Amino acid sequence: MNGTEYIIRPGRVSLVPPGAEVRYRYRGRSSHLYVHLRLGSGGTPRSIPGVQHAGPDLALLTTPLQQALAAWPNAPVRAAAEVWAALWRVSRLAPPRERNAQAAHPAVAAAVALIEAPLGQPLTVPDIAAAAGVSHNHLTRLFRAATGETVVGYIRARRMERARHFLQATTLSVPAVAASVGIPDLQAFNKACRRVLGASPRGIRAAQPMSPPSPAQ
Repeated sequence: MNGTEYIIRPGRVSLVPPGAEVRYRYRGRSSHLYVHLRLGSGGTPRSIPGVQHAGPDLALLTTPLQQALAAWPNAPVRAAAEVWAALWRVSRLAPPRERNAQAAHPAVAAAVALIEAPLGQPLTVPDIAAAAGVSHNHLTRLFRAATGETVVGYIRARRMERARHFLQATTLSVPAVAASVGIPDLQAFNKACRRVLGASPRGIRAAQPMSPPSPAQ
């Protein structure tokens, strides 16, 4: 995209600026959902990554886009509203620390991508460093400079953010949520929730989920 290369994997979402030159290099079958849209000239500018991982919000992005496609022939106003809903969610995907990491050293961006893809799988710093092409100690220094935290701390925070989403937005059992974020030990998961999120898994599930901002805001 405009000379910058991105790796596209399942679960990624992109937002291409008007007039950008885009070239795809496919490796086998590739199906994706896309919408061409025209933005107005008003509003407050917001900077977001060109390509980012949708994570647990993937289904919440897919649904409005599918509804927009279905509504377009007979209800273009509704289709536009669905696309705007998806755009708002895309603009809120990446936490600030991830945006900083993506703008920093390529090894840090690679490490973030590696962490995001298999959050539910065992992850070790040496393995992530080797995949990113740097030493363990060098990645640790680069990551702290870019994000303000350790690699382990970043993994923990992202797992807890995903756990909060699953607890509040799905009916998955607590053991299933724990396993899906790579902490199958229920006692360890309970402690992590209390330490990072401030409540037990059941307490988090009982709390009201945060609602996205409306277009009027």
